[in-house]
Amino acid sequence: MTTSNDPRIRVRRIYDDPESSDGSRVLVDRVWPRGVSKEHAHLDEWLKDVAPSTDLRQWYGHDPDKYDEFARRYREELKDNTRAEALDQLKNIAAKGTLTLLTASKRDDISQAAVLKKTLDSGRHG
Repeated sequence: MTTSNDPRIRVRRIYDDPESSDGSRVLVDRVWPRGVSKEHAHLDEWLKDVAPSTDLRQWYGHDPDKYDEFARRYREELKDNTRAEALDQLKNIAAKGTLTLLTASKRDDISQAAVLKKTLDSGRHG
């Protein structure tokens, strides 16, 4: 069972250089990040289906004051079939080794990747 601080699940910005300790690198943004070539990204997977809806993403706008409500709404969205399947894919990847969730968000600590990490760590996704 994973803990809330499971070091095998990490959150990083896609703009940061890959590290050998990243394990499986998975982009969890719906939109491809600006200025990043597919070669530079060094991705193992792009799971855009796990990303928040466009409406939720636009409402949130990465406003730190809205993060708690964003996280609550996003966890609700993760229960829909398409997102739940993508979340299960992430669980399967994490079960095999280190998983690095990548995002283009300037503040990865208040991004959807941070919500996904907490969700995966706690085992709550349904």
